[in-house]
Amino acid sequence: MVQYLRARLDASFAALSDATRRGVLEQLGRSDASITDLAEKFHMTLTGMKKHVGVLEQSGLVTREKLGRVRTSKLGPRRLEEETSWLERYRQLWDARFDELDKVVEELKRKERVATVEQHHGLARVTQGL
Repeated sequence: MVQYLRARLDASFAALSDATRRGVLEQLGRSDASITDLAEKFHMTLTGMKKHVGVLEQSGLVTREKLGRVRTSKLGPRRLEEETSWLERYRQLWDARFDELDKVVEELKRKERVATVEQHHGLARVTQGL
């Protein structure tokens, strides 16, 4: 199960790593489209768009169905739940780390203020002694 999930996450993130493919997903979120329509919209060759849609299809993010002579692409049934869950775990991890870092920074600032005040009082005593 872990290997399957890891492979699925790898495929999803690889598919989402390309701006054109993210754009295709946004477009298909608005309406289904043929490869020809997508290629025109993104100013690409049919071959180039077929490759992009193929990557999205392999990751399960897009499906294609043949309606007559036209193959229509549409969003796949996956809703990126696993990817969202994975990202959320790491977001929480980083939030906790940044919270700890904030505490360290605040403690350093506090110590610096105390040292500045002590230094100021020390100088005042030396000056008063003159």
